[in-house]
Amino acid sequence: MHYILSVAGLIIVLLLAWLASNDRRKIKYRPILTMIVIQIGLGLILLKTSVGEFLIKGFANSFAKLLGYANEGINFVFGGIANEGAHTFFLFVLMPIVFMSALIGILQHYKILPFIIRYVGLVLSKINGMGKLESYNAVAAAIVGQNEVFISVKDQLGLLSKNRLYTLCASAMSTVSMSIVGSYMTMLEPRYVVAALFLNLFGGFIVASIINPYEVKPEEDIIDVQDEEKQTFFEMLGEYIMDGFKVAIVVGVMLVGFVGLIALINGIFSSVFGISFQGILGYAFAPVAFLMGVPWHEAAKAGSIMATKLVANEFVAMLDFVKIQSSLSERTTAIVSVFLISFANFGSIGTIVGAVKGLNEKQGNVVARFGLKLLYGATLVSILSAVIIGIIF
Repeated sequence: MHYILSVAGLIIVLLLAWLASNDRRKIKYRPILTMIVIQIGLGLILLKTSVGEFLIKGFANSFAKLLGYANEGINFVFGGIANEGAHTFFLFVLMPIVFMSALIGILQHYKILPFIIRYVGLVLSKINGMGKLESYNAVAAAIVGQNEVFISVKDQLGLLSKNRLYTLCASAMSTVSMSIVGSYMTMLEPRYVVAALFLNLFGGFIVASIINPYEVKPEEDIIDVQDEEKQTFFEMLGEYIMDGFKVAIVVGVMLVGFVGLIALINGIFSSVFGISFQGILGYAFAPVAFLMGVPWHEAAKAGSIMATKLVANEFVAMLDFVKIQSSLSERTTAIVSVFLISFANFGSIGTIVGAVKGLNEKQGNVVARFGLKLLYGATLVSILSAVIIGIIF
């Protein structure tokens, strides 16, 4: 029965994207079908085969070791602040972002990441039927981050049409950066985090191809990304370390505000209506969770977590999810975990607008005008990835 519901959920997601399409006549259905098959195939390999188990275990172990190295630096600076055996969120979830950012900077400096991003992007462009720049940007966003990716294409920003700009922004919002993946793995099962990374990549192409179809002429498809002024190794390292620290601080400050406000709103709703605000949101999002493949008796709880992610951010939602995870089935845990792995929330609209506007004010204003549609598409990507998990689980 749940397979039928998940397939129905897949059809509904595609229909919702189709209804919001800019030009339905230009939609290329063959690449879309191909990518859906690839998503299902990747999901099966990663979660249902020994090969996938080996790959995910290797991926997770690598991040566990990296987090261990990060903790050496954290303990040196902050040792004694946390109680013995305590797991302080700021120290052991957010601060490793600083170390991961430094690693990414080193790989960028020595042209390892640009090489990977460029050629993986070129291969993807053959599959998705989109431009090379769009494919490059999607891979880059998944590695360097939602805001940083626009710096790597800043010379092209002013030349892009509205349609192409939408796709670039949608890719950035639909995925997560590699520097923050380790933090997610401290709260969610690593196999779901890894699966979401791949599913969201193709899901972003699928939804953007339906909502925002267009043709790219060969002469317009410029992928050559200009290097910034060459920095010395230690200049670069210091810059990336500070960038990672800024991200950790910003996420931490946002959590203080969001968690406090949600607690306040929950208290008011509980006093007046006898049910928390998140409880109401849970019932509102329950049908969506049900179509994703969540059993109906768990749909309200799952819907509450989904709504929290959309209204606040994925970290706030993960903190709430960890509290109730033991009461949910493995199927629901898998579906909700995958849904949470993206930057699709209201706050990301302002973040992306600010990132683009800082590089090109005119294009930043264009992004601001389609901000809600951007969030709509990115949310559909999260739902689509969760639906794929529902189909294969």
